[in-house]
Amino acid sequence: MDWTHYRFHAVWELPAPPPDVYAALEHAETYPRWWPQVREVTPVDEHSGVIRIRSVLPYDITVTARAARRDPAAGVLEIGMSGDLDGWARWTFDAAGPGTRARYDQEVHVNTPLLRRLAVPGRPFFRANHALMMRAGERGLRAHLTTV
Repeated sequence: MDWTHYRFHAVWELPAPPPDVYAALEHAETYPRWWPQVREVTPVDEHSGVIRIRSVLPYDITVTARAARRDPAAGVLEIGMSGDLDGWARWTFDAAGPGTRARYDQEVHVNTPLLRRLAVPGRPFFRANHALMMRAGERGLRAHLTTV
């Protein structure tokens, strides 16, 4: 097993139609306004940006994200990532009654020397850290969607 490899999954049930959720998640530069763990997003160009993330653990993760797929008709947003993490992340959107079911999938390898050294003993903490970050993101996006 490669202990530096992670797969994450989350499902958010949101009180807005898929086009509104897609629009909110398509604009990563606004994430710091409603997602506390996304500390900073610096656009590089119209298809990429640098994202700095920090959840409960006292460690910043910085990645460069590049748009890989933007398909509002299919309800898919996907990025490629490089930097502290290499891999991809994808949002898919489906109508769920009057709202949206947003599914998040991510597959990454950890590159930073410290996180690689802590891969085995830290794995449960890294997974819990990610889960807490995703819960906070869902709460923040719910609140954001009610004010848009």
